[in-house]
Amino acid sequence: MGNTVAREDFEWVYTDQPHADRRKEILAKHPEIKALMKPDYNLIWVVVLMVLAQLTAFYLVKDLDWKWVVFWAYVFGSCISHSMTLAIHEISHNSAFGNGKAMWNRWFGIFANLPLGLPYSISFKRYHMDHHRYLGGDGIDVDIPTNFEGWFFCTRFRKFIWIVLQPFFYAIRPLCINPKPITRLEIINLLAQLSFDVMIYYLWGVKSIFYMLAGSVLGLGLHPISGHFIAEHYMFLKGHETYSYYGPLNLLTFNVGYHNEHHDFPNIPGKSLPLVKKIAAEYYDNLPQYNSWIKVLYDFVMDDTISPYSRMKRQLKGEVKQD
Repeated sequence: MGNTVAREDFEWVYTDQPHADRRKEILAKHPEIKALMKPDYNLIWVVVLMVLAQLTAFYLVKDLDWKWVVFWAYVFGSCISHSMTLAIHEISHNSAFGNGKAMWNRWFGIFANLPLGLPYSISFKRYHMDHHRYLGGDGIDVDIPTNFEGWFFCTRFRKFIWIVLQPFFYAIRPLCINPKPITRLEIINLLAQLSFDVMIYYLWGVKSIFYMLAGSVLGLGLHPISGHFIAEHYMFLKGHETYSYYGPLNLLTFNVGYHNEHHDFPNIPGKSLPLVKKIAAEYYDNLPQYNSWIKVLYDFVMDDTISPYSRMKRQLKGEVKQD
């Protein structure tokens, strides 16, 4: 089922990530971008409506035949669940309440986590900040696949399976690459999630629980939106570390596709990233970009030169500060 890919290791680089320098350049030339560095209060109401939508769905599926539970878990639940993970991504950057109310964002992230079924929000925030500070950092950035993933998922069929199993790898990779002590907030996140799951089971039964968990797993695996996992940093073109996507699925994903813009300005909410691109168009228009996440998934599987090894990796020097 396909040939073994040529790459046998990551692309090791010995330069700093490009985003900090580009941010300085852009701000020097376009200081008006600083006005976009403020919370997106609309995010609060969008998240509340998404939680209510999933609660409604939990109720509606409780008496359906199993085939329809599976159908709606993939067609509707998976989209809401994946979109919610990207809302949590926004919240991890304090986009809901601002940097001055960091704890409000943490509590709100735990709330947004509830319809996903598995505790995620607090741990994600801790590791995601490392991803921004130390992009590609060996042993720090858990967005980088393990050596096992690069070695084993090296044929078309195995790469397809790797995409299906992405939720599993994202869950266990931090434990393999960069385990951290459990914090009080992570325990609260876990207890809140377990309490919510028990309540849903008690109220509406096993089909609602299955819909919730299946939607999360399916939405983060073989799903059009999941193309963003690969589109963001996998090196389809040598020398280019981060890629943006400007297609319609940004409407469901809080503009996470504007990924060069996001790494350049992680304190600007997704809502305003199209304005960043418009203001500083000379910096972004000529960078490699995508218009289809489905095509990204297809190309990743079918291109024998691309694999989980197709990432830039850095050996970090000096003091490393982690959350």
